[in-house]
Amino acid sequence: MTSMTRIGGPVTGGVDTHGQTHHAAVIDSVGRQLGDREFPTTPAGYRELTGWLRGHGELERVGVEGTGAYGAALARHLHTQAIRVVEVDRPDRKARRAHGKSDPLDAYAAARAALSGAATGVPKQRDGQVEAIRALRVARRSAVKARTQAMNQLRALLLTGPAGLREQLRHLSPTVLVTTCAALRPGSDLVDPEQAVKTALRRLARRHRQLSEEIADADADLRVLVTAAAPDLLALQGVGIDVAGQLLTTAGDNADRLRCESSFAHLCGVAPIPASSGRTHRHRLNRGGDRAANHALHTVVLCRLRYDPRTRLYVERRTRQGLSKTEIIRCLKRYIAREIYAALPTNPHANDLGLAA
Repeated sequence: MTSMTRIGGPVTGGVDTHGQTHHAAVIDSVGRQLGDREFPTTPAGYRELTGWLRGHGELERVGVEGTGAYGAALARHLHTQAIRVVEVDRPDRKARRAHGKSDPLDAYAAARAALSGAATGVPKQRDGQVEAIRALRVARRSAVKARTQAMNQLRALLLTGPAGLREQLRHLSPTVLVTTCAALRPGSDLVDPEQAVKTALRRLARRHRQLSEEIADADADLRVLVTAAAPDLLALQGVGIDVAGQLLTTAGDNADRLRCESSFAHLCGVAPIPASSGRTHRHRLNRGGDRAANHALHTVVLCRLRYDPRTRLYVERRTRQGLSKTEIIRCLKRYIAREIYAALPTNPHANDLGLAA
């Protein structure tokens, strides 16, 4: 820990976040280092950190690394204290090679980024319905992956199992296969490979069935929460519970942190990036952003390509203009991102974009 004489006046804080401790630093309005200190990641530690920062002067803002992970709880605490929190990206490798790496250096770098305006992002508040939706989606997603894994293991085990058992079960549909394997009655002699395979198949099938029930319960809970949180979003064609849940999670409880619809498009990775040079004027594909949100928009596009006459007419017109199907889908994602942004809850610009409140 280092500390200097209190100067007073406006100050800016910076925090390098970790699992067990956070390292905080504070600078004045011209970037002079006033001190740094380590605090535990506990409610008492957050209160102590806040008091320490305020003890150096009028605290204007705090730059925090990792507000979506290690710094989430601290960002939530600072928000309750009416302190402006700025989301700070971690320094890139070039900067760390030039200036070194340590917790105090990273904390001061976060403070300087917040003071200079190099970092301006507003973190998600994570204190409302959308945070509840996100938590339920985490459990549901892991259950879906585990169920897929169980089915793959069941089929792989059946593929290498005894020939008679394989011929009996290999042509069954997934639903019938799970039901049949869950009802198998193997013998007690597990030294016999066929009985051991039957036992394993039954366990995998029952695991699959249990996970299906868990997913169904999660879907029911999410349907209630998403419908209450974003009825306007669900009214858009092609937007179901899963897509809406992902897009809400991407935007966060405070969707007003996104200044305009282009900010949301960049967040979803559907805003083309300028790549012009000299007389060449072009844009390139944006491979950044939240890829899960990008996939959700892709799902909406596929639905509209199949069921929406306006979308099919648009595809025909753009095809005559020489665009490929991939390029047309990218354009549609950008247009749909604009519709989604207008329908997000707590969006102060909804009326400006043509959506009734």
